[in-house]
Amino acid sequence: MQASDLLTAKINHGFDHLDADGDGRLTEGDHVLMGARVAASLGHAPGSAQEREIVEAYLKIWWDLHLPHVPDGGDAISREQFLTSTRTLADDPAAARATVGAIAEAFLAIADVDRDGRVGPQEFLAFQRGHFPSLTEAEADEAFAHLDLDGDGYLSAEEFVQGGIEFWTSAEEDSPGNWWVGRPAYARAE
Repeated sequence: MQASDLLTAKINHGFDHLDADGDGRLTEGDHVLMGARVAASLGHAPGSAQEREIVEAYLKIWWDLHLPHVPDGGDAISREQFLTSTRTLADDPAAARATVGAIAEAFLAIADVDRDGRVGPQEFLAFQRGHFPSLTEAEADEAFAHLDLDGDGYLSAEEFVQGGIEFWTSAEEDSPGNWWVGRPAYARAE
């Protein structure tokens, strides 16, 4: 697969899951739904303080990182707008670190349920299933093994954040971040 096709495929795959209501647009409502879905996947009851905290974290991502890029007067980002803007990050590592890195750091705070500064395999599975409900435990374990660069059985804050950044910005087939959401599409045929 050509590098540009790989990146486009990853971004489109990610958008499909970020568009939680499936209407073809990324909105504030999608962020509420994603937050609630992740909270449930992590075992938090609907309406609980933990669920509200996670939903607020997702809303902060919308307000701080996505809403400023919504066209004037709009309330949503289309797939094409998302694809175009996200692809530009591949050529601007500083912007990628600032934007995608900020989102990954917010996700880290949610995924690190036991607050030990790292994400274990079960935390990773529960968090990722909130975004990618069809992700199996075996797929999550395989992905985790690729993302755990030092092989210590945990994703450090840097491994977690770097994996997220690489997923959204790397066009390299062998990038560990390609495994962020499970086996990369190009590897599925293997």
